[in-house]
Amino acid sequence: MADNVRKDSDVVRPNRTFEFDKEHLKIFFWIALILLCGLFVGLASPFVVNIEDRVAIGGIVLAVALGNFAAMAFFLDFTGKNRVFDSTSTVNNEIVAPPTVSAVIPDNVKKTDETAEQPYYDSLTRLGSQQRMIEKYNSILQSAKDGNRKFLVGIADIDGMRPVNDLYGYDGGNSVLQQCAQRLSAAVQDDGYVFRLRGDEFGFLFPEICDAEGAAHIGNLLKEVLTAPFDLDGCSVRLTGSFGFAISPDFGSNFNKVMKNIASALYHSKRDGQGKVTVFSSSIEAAILEKAKLEQNLRSAIQTNEVKPHFQPIISLQSGELLGFEALARWHSPELGSVSPDTFIPLAEERGIIAPLTEKLLRHAASIAAHWPEGLFLSFNLSSAQLVDPTTGKEIIKIIESSGLPTHRLEIEVTETAIMSDPETAAKIIDELHEAGIRISMDDFGTGQSSLGRLKELKLDKVKIDRAFIMPIAEERSAQHIVRAILEMCAGLELTVVAEGIEEIAQAEKLKEYGCHAGQGFLFGKPLDENKTMGYIREFEKAKDKVVTSRNDHLRKSV
Repeated sequence: MADNVRKDSDVVRPNRTFEFDKEHLKIFFWIALILLCGLFVGLASPFVVNIEDRVAIGGIVLAVALGNFAAMAFFLDFTGKNRVFDSTSTVNNEIVAPPTVSAVIPDNVKKTDETAEQPYYDSLTRLGSQQRMIEKYNSILQSAKDGNRKFLVGIADIDGMRPVNDLYGYDGGNSVLQQCAQRLSAAVQDDGYVFRLRGDEFGFLFPEICDAEGAAHIGNLLKEVLTAPFDLDGCSVRLTGSFGFAISPDFGSNFNKVMKNIASALYHSKRDGQGKVTVFSSSIEAAILEKAKLEQNLRSAIQTNEVKPHFQPIISLQSGELLGFEALARWHSPELGSVSPDTFIPLAEERGIIAPLTEKLLRHAASIAAHWPEGLFLSFNLSSAQLVDPTTGKEIIKIIESSGLPTHRLEIEVTETAIMSDPETAAKIIDELHEAGIRISMDDFGTGQSSLGRLKELKLDKVKIDRAFIMPIAEERSAQHIVRAILEMCAGLELTVVAEGIEEIAQAEKLKEYGCHAGQGFLFGKPLDENKTMGYIREFEKAKDKVVTSRNDHLRKSV
């Protein structure tokens, strides 16, 4: 029996030792292989940079492979805070997000600082971003050059987003942008590409559209899909879109150039009214060059005092007295000739040079008005750009104090539209001027967008009725009713009223009958330069003296 046992042990022991070594070798082999694979995954991933995380990945892969969930939990805790599965990590000390289904950057795209700051895909709309549009544009441009073809590039600006954000908050605004993205993508389908650029702007690329006719067609189609109401939690919201397009490479052989031209086309769309489509053309290009030339001349004219104040008389409709003058800008360029203020004033506002122009004009006009007879006032217009600048009030007071013109002889004219650009800032400027003794007049009344409540809140001294209501007043009953209503309202608010654009005696007589205080227009005189204005004042004084002398003679004879 002992021999049998010994023999069994002789046989079994070597076999058990062999089996033990083989099994463990297999286990160690798979452990090493799986761990190496796990470490390779960790090293290959740009989102796992810590050595602890890389070891943890290998451990987790190993634990899952062996079905040992306790080991998996151990490795999850290995890094202290489970950094392997954080939603963000770092690459070259820059914070980046892990790739998602909607934001996978192709492996062959080199990541730069610029693309790190501007992802290839917009997280809100799931559309490509501007960076993605640039990449796609360059790809299409190269193909177009190789095949001597053209293609269409465009921008859409959603009109009316600010009121949506004000009423429904930014969540409501984001919902509208998402719906816009869905509609635009559905309309474009496979014919092109849609991108979200910034804010409420969307970009487009159409590789197969190569002429203005095709651009206008697709533009109108996209415009129409935005006109249907948007749903915001059961509320209906209506918006429009303004579009600008350009054919590349005809009007831009690189992305920046074509986008600059598209921006000009978009500007034309918005200038002509919201919800328009404009395709950049040679005529628009010529207009841009002309405007650039005009701007350079205007900048030079401001420096050399070529823009001068002319003065149009304001007359009392009740007594016939000369009350004062409104200063109006006039520009005669040695190179361009006479340039209309309707042309250069909006340009100065658009290009941000209205402030220096206004300051020089006011300084010049005030120094001239300081030499007029004491009873005459100067009326001067402020632009909308100045009514959003909190420093405007102090600058005007400083200019007037240095000119020698008493502040009570200055009236500042503002428009309803200018006030509504920033009502709070405008109100503060008006208050500041009023406290300094400067009177405030609302110009072009009836054509802007302010409410009667706003008119009551502002510290106004005078209202000027727009010429659009004065021109037909002699014949049209509707115009007569409107003017009488304005006069009655202003009487209740204790405001003086001036009628603008009086050109006929019948208009002046009708206004006098209604009790209008004063008027100005070609009937009383056109805008005159400094010297002719002084001549006008002297002639008016002479005429006044003749009337007084004649009246006195009549009284003496009657006695």
